[in-house]
Amino acid sequence: MPLVRRNNRNVSNGMIPLMLLQAVNEYRRLERKPPVTAAILAANTLIYLRPAFLHQILPKIEDVLFNAHLIVKNKDLKRLFLSAFYHLGETHLAYNMISLLWKGIQLETWLGSAEFTAMVATLLGLSQGITLLLAKSLLLLFDYETAYYHEYSVGFSGVLFAMKVVLNSHSDGYTNLHGFVVPAKHAAWAELVLIQLLVPNVSFLGHLGGILAGIVYLRFKKAPSPLATMVKGLTSLVRSLHMRIWQQSSPRQRRTSAVAGGIWRCRACTYDNSGWLSVCEVCGTGRGDDGLSSAQLSNSEMIPLDELRHRRIQRFGRYR
Repeated sequence: MPLVRRNNRNVSNGMIPLMLLQAVNEYRRLERKPPVTAAILAANTLIYLRPAFLHQILPKIEDVLFNAHLIVKNKDLKRLFLSAFYHLGETHLAYNMISLLWKGIQLETWLGSAEFTAMVATLLGLSQGITLLLAKSLLLLFDYETAYYHEYSVGFSGVLFAMKVVLNSHSDGYTNLHGFVVPAKHAAWAELVLIQLLVPNVSFLGHLGGILAGIVYLRFKKAPSPLATMVKGLTSLVRSLHMRIWQQSSPRQRRTSAVAGGIWRCRACTYDNSGWLSVCEVCGTGRGDDGLSSAQLSNSEMIPLDELRHRRIQRFGRYR
């Protein structure tokens, strides 16, 4: 999330084609193609490119720049939320989207598309809200106004820092961060410091807000809380909308989508999988060519719960 001091939008350095090429190569080698990650990447790229058919619909970047003073003064929710999807240049966009590609593929494969969608929406709101709260707190407590309260910034990096915290939350290993080996659980903090030292013109408060958003998300998701209820509600909403579209399609469309896309239900654990998968995302059971529903099987053919957990650990390395 860089600070806005100059605009290099008219200077092309070829980063977008390289970014898209990497995204295509990553998706080609995957058995499961995470659709939500691809959709977020496409949305950010289209907003930056502003094709003719979207030019009249999308707000101009100067109207959505994150600015704590203007958000509070005008109650400007557009600046609060849309600023995350705008980028200043090709390098800024490409760096963030490549980072999204790496993190999003892992998290969406681990959580499933519905829960991943709810998580991203929650992290977006938390990261932007915490950044606003930090800027206002610095003003009220320390009269620290110029550097943070009136600065302009944009970019998806706050959400990416939050996703990094979630992704590394169960890791006990180490990771290589720009040549430095650090514990994976603390990689986001190390990257916060390194980026601030090595990359000029970035928003320290925006990145810090992302890290704190990831911590808050993990803390409250484990215990009964309004945040946990909100996340579960978002997940249920996304899943119900997905299933409603599936149920309203004709039987012929269902048979077709069971092979080419859509949803198929695992015969062993009853999990609803993407039609692009040939094995169940949860238990690893292979799909029949006809995409049979588990409702056609008796209860005796279901896999025991302990066996499902064992298979999950084998596939993902940890409990969901």
